[in-house]
Amino acid sequence: MTYKKILFLFLAALCLKGYSQSVGEKIKAGPGMEVTKLSDKAYFYVSYDNIEGFGVVPCNGLILVDGNKAALLDTPSTSERTAILNDWIEKSLHAKLAKFIPNHWHEDCLGGMSYLQTLGVESYANQMTIDIAKEKNLPLPDHGFKDSLTLKLGDMDLCCYYPGAGHAADNIVVWIPSEKILFGGCMVKNVRAKGLGNLSDAVVDEWPQTIAKVIEKYPDARIVIPGHGNFGGRELLLHTQELLQSKVK
Repeated sequence: MTYKKILFLFLAALCLKGYSQSVGEKIKAGPGMEVTKLSDKAYFYVSYDNIEGFGVVPCNGLILVDGNKAALLDTPSTSERTAILNDWIEKSLHAKLAKFIPNHWHEDCLGGMSYLQTLGVESYANQMTIDIAKEKNLPLPDHGFKDSLTLKLGDMDLCCYYPGAGHAADNIVVWIPSEKILFGGCMVKNVRAKGLGNLSDAVVDEWPQTIAKVIEKYPDARIVIPGHGNFGGRELLLHTQELLQSKVK
């Protein structure tokens, strides 16, 4: 083997090693906030927020990037926390938020939207989310949909779908087919969850049918992101279904 070939293989190995370290690595984005790169266009974030009545809770969201534009699925629970995340997106990803989609009306999804509005970020939500936000005097998303909506971020499709009530009456999922990522939000439980979490606004009787629709509709999901706790694969959907079966019996 020639010296040049040995050098080429060595440099190639270094490149592969660097790539494997970048994907899946946890990055500190700010106080109590971590980001994990899932792909070149998708970043999972967790913000450890103080939620009234529950204490400090790890709240999940997803950042999608195409070129210099970004979309955010769920905000941290406050404008201040959302500003920290936005600062990281601009400085680390060199992108500006253009679109925002909340999973449902709770503060761990919608809590930072008033800050995003000051930036001129366009927001899209289930029409039920807008109606509930209006009743509760919360900031209102700009655009509503009733069943499904597909948004474009560069070449990426962001497919919003309302499968029915569950954790909340208005909860949706967002499917990103190019990345094979399903953002399930709080209707999906992480595999370590022993229960269904906060049920104050849940529609437990309808939840099993809702999760069954999601399982059937997205057989190709490679990564599934819950509202709280670690992301994983389709096993999160099946675990949620098992928890619901135990609860509804």
